Amino acid sequence: MKTAVLLALLAAPALAQSQDEVLSAALLPGWQMQDGHRMAALHLSLAPHWKTYWRAPGETGIPPQFDWSGSRNLKSVTLHWPSPQVITLDGLQSIGYLQQLVLPLEIVAIDPAKPVDLRLQMALGVCKDICMPAAFALNGMLSGSGAPDSLIATALDNQPRTAAQAGLTGIGCAVSPNPDGLRIAAELDMPRQGTPETVVFETADKTVWVAEATTNRTGNTLTAQTDLVPQSGAPFALDRSGVTVTVIAQGHSVEIKGCPAP
Repeated sequence: MKTAVLLALLAAPALAQSQDEVLSAALLPGWQMQDGHRMAALHLSLAPHWKTYWRAPGETGIPPQFDWSGSRNLKSVTLHWPSPQVITLDGLQSIGYLQQLVLPLEIVAIDPAKPVDLRLQMALGVCKDICMPAAFALNGMLSGSGAPDSLIATALDNQPRTAAQAGLTGIGCAVSPNPDGLRIAAELDMPRQGTPETVVFETADKTVWVAEATTNRTGNTLTAQTDLVPQSGAPFALDRSGVTVTVIAQGHSVEIKGCPAP
């Protein structure tokens, strides 16, 4: 079902709009951190009312893809996603960002004494009334101490709260098989984060399709349930430690690592 929806979206006419008319991308060089890592960022600017997607975009979203393989002197890149928004259009819910995304990149060099030649090939989806696939390449030579950047600092400040910061006192997840995968039901003991609250489940295996979760709150207890469908279309062994549960409220979110048994 998800594949059919995506194909329909991507096949829609682009209303004579090109990628350059709705999307621009830049690499913000950022600064060198005390531990020797570098904090840079990807800055995406979209035309008014256009959106792009979070790492877990929802049933009808297009997850972004990053390819750093052309880089030199690069050991690793960690993405520090800012809290996303829940966006509803024509009754379809997606998770992403409207008009702008500043995505901090924590960069570790193989040899910290040498510059990092960062080369990114990125594929993503951008949507308004229609959706179009987009792709671009960015290159940047990162060296020196750099300088503070308010855009990057704001995005870092807007990262999800931790479970402890949100007041989570317990989480339990019941997992049961269904004909084409698993059903997971989570119970979170945590104060209300806002109205409404949207819960998103992610698994360590990104090929597993995750349905939109249903949620309910009673007092300090938030419950959420979703279906997990692997490519095999059959029940599978779930790595509970690799499950991430994110609760999205207005203007912020909470990220909870792991989904232990009740």
